[in-house]
Amino acid sequence: MDILTDLANFITEAPSSYHAVAAITRRLDAAGFTRLRENERWTLSPGRGYYVARNASVVSFRLPECEAKSIHIIASHSDSPTFKLKPNPALWSDGALRLNVEGYGGMIRRSWFDRPLSVAGRVLVEDGGVLREKLVYLDRDLLMIPSLAIHLSRDAKPDDTISVQGELLPLLGLSEDGWARVLAEAADAALEHIMGADLFLTCREKPTIWGADREFFSAPRLDDLACVYASLEGFLAATPSSHIAVHAVFDNEEVGSRTQQGAESDFLAATLRRACRALGMDDEAFAALLADSFLVSADNAHALHPSYAGKYDPVNRPRLNGGVVLKRQAGQRYTTDAVGEAVFRAICRRCGVAVQDYANHSDVPGGSTLGAIAQTQLSVRAVDIGLPQLAMHAAFETMGTADVGALADFAGAFCAEPLPTVE
Repeated sequence: MDILTDLANFITEAPSSYHAVAAITRRLDAAGFTRLRENERWTLSPGRGYYVARNASVVSFRLPECEAKSIHIIASHSDSPTFKLKPNPALWSDGALRLNVEGYGGMIRRSWFDRPLSVAGRVLVEDGGVLREKLVYLDRDLLMIPSLAIHLSRDAKPDDTISVQGELLPLLGLSEDGWARVLAEAADAALEHIMGADLFLTCREKPTIWGADREFFSAPRLDDLACVYASLEGFLAATPSSHIAVHAVFDNEEVGSRTQQGAESDFLAATLRRACRALGMDDEAFAALLADSFLVSADNAHALHPSYAGKYDPVNRPRLNGGVVLKRQAGQRYTTDAVGEAVFRAICRRCGVAVQDYANHSDVPGGSTLGAIAQTQLSVRAVDIGLPQLAMHAAFETMGTADVGALADFAGAFCAEPLPTVE
């Protein structure tokens, strides 16, 4: 259970995507990685590890001692569906103070009722003529979205008809100046010095292990912090033999990835191109390197829900604690093809990791991941995988206790060993 305890700690350290990147970089720093900055020239050495952050995304890589023959990339995302605070969020009415929010990503709205919540994110504070970014998190039960009593709501609403503006504004307090005091406390700054903010609601429920045989693990933000954590554990444990091992974490997957730091940006491609140039490669050598490279998109998958079996494909329906999930979709919303599948299965066989297959019910459209989006910027062979979970996009989600270790084992083998030969 040690890996689950560490995963629980990681999730608790990451109440927002900005905090997730801070938690990742702390682990990279402890492992001896060197931080690079995009506005500086890079000098790199074989055998060393480096990372570069852009907003709430981070790309880390470890160089081999010898000349690199390929690049092995495992990618996941730092953000989760939630609610973002609007500008001037304090709403005072009927003797109560609520916060004005809007949805960030698609979510199970009803799951946010009656849970302890807080606010997390970043603010920009003016300090002596310099704008300084600060992570903010009020580490206490601060907010709640109370349900309407059943006696006043006899007809239950479908989830997509619950109004964010009308029903999902969190209750903060009973004094009109409550938000001003809370924001100043969180930023440790006078209100007039706060020049900008990206603030989100965050679920305060504690991760827990449960079940008859302690076979379930539940926590907020499992999609996709479980894949972030497991892939990072494997990456940090691996020493690449003949390739550049890359761990990429992108923000904004839940809202389409079309941002400065999202998977559709130039962040990953530009980072790898600069790294290779710093190693003496020209554009021709970089293009040749990409031709032998591989991308793993790691984003959680739908586990079979025993109460809704009819929503799933009759055959390709992964189960909790059954191993890492391989995802396929005819319309290429998942990037897996036969070559990517074969490479993935061969690595899993090599390291003893069980593989499960997932395909959508043919009449039920599924979601998408960052894999196909990232390929528009960096064209390499790829595969979409994930960990099986229940209650995806809920405020509090569930997965199996055995699966996170399986993904860490796969990530370690993928980052350490050469790819299987494809002819």
